[in-house]
Amino acid sequence: MIFTRKSGLEHFWAIEESKSFSRFTKSNVILITTLSIVYFIWFGEVVPFRPEHSTLYFIVLAMFIINGVTRSFIKAMLPFALFWVIYDSMRLVPNYEINPVHIKEVYMFDKYLFGVYENGIKLTMNEYLTKHHTAFFDILSGLFYINWVPIPLLFGIYVFLKDKTVIYSFAYCFLFVNLIGFCFYYIYPAAPPWYVTEYGFVEHFNIMGNVGNLKNFDNLVGMPIFKGIYEKNANVFAAMPSLHSAYPLIVLYFAKQAKMGKFIIFYVIFCLGIWGSAVYSNHHYVLEVLAGISCAILGITLFNLFLRKPMIKYILPL
Repeated sequence: MIFTRKSGLEHFWAIEESKSFSRFTKSNVILITTLSIVYFIWFGEVVPFRPEHSTLYFIVLAMFIINGVTRSFIKAMLPFALFWVIYDSMRLVPNYEINPVHIKEVYMFDKYLFGVYENGIKLTMNEYLTKHHTAFFDILSGLFYINWVPIPLLFGIYVFLKDKTVIYSFAYCFLFVNLIGFCFYYIYPAAPPWYVTEYGFVEHFNIMGNVGNLKNFDNLVGMPIFKGIYEKNANVFAAMPSLHSAYPLIVLYFAKQAKMGKFIIFYVIFCLGIWGSAVYSNHHYVLEVLAGISCAILGITLFNLFLRKPMIKYILPL
């Protein structure tokens, strides 16, 4: 299926490449060279360079030039790469430099709304689950939480292969919801529950991310999987809203659009698993999970309204 319209981007954004696919046309060489220069200036001179930056670059480049199918796929999934680039670049201007970090306020409000009593003492749900964790739920929560990106990516691959009318809407809605969440990170910087566990209500900025209760998963499997991930976290005070909680809802929504039948149950379980794991792992308060769910609903609603505007046909391939 090729979307046709009066736009110079028509060929570039075609879901299916034409049979006359050519790797190294003049326009392709100019595009690749320009974007490569900009990318490595950004990740090197502006944002500190790390090995994963080159990994992303070579994956995108390879898929763009291998053949028409891989090029179509990488164009469809480009919003995921943009999401990662934008999020990683947020370390340039930490949100705690823009607005005050909310530590005690979120903790007390969450305890007030969702706290549980134990021996006459009210605890946040995070504190209660930390005290009563089990090896089974340590493994289960880790398995759910580690798939917060792989499941959306696998879903993207599925709809690209099976229902190309959904792939662009899904990918760009995913990016749109993230941009909304990033704005809130700067409007309302918030410390995650593990921060209170480690530092109390005292402000400690410019610190590395923390594995939280996911350390139990690492210990049980004998590998520092989550430790390696969270030590590279670009923004420690980005807990409100929980975008981890937004992603599975986006996937669930578009899985329904793709009419996946009984397999929808899998995505419902994925939603519930991620939401529970966010709290169990001590990475998000219940309040932040609800905020993440609300962010997804808001983003999907606004995105659908945006698509109704005629102008969008000249901007996105939908």
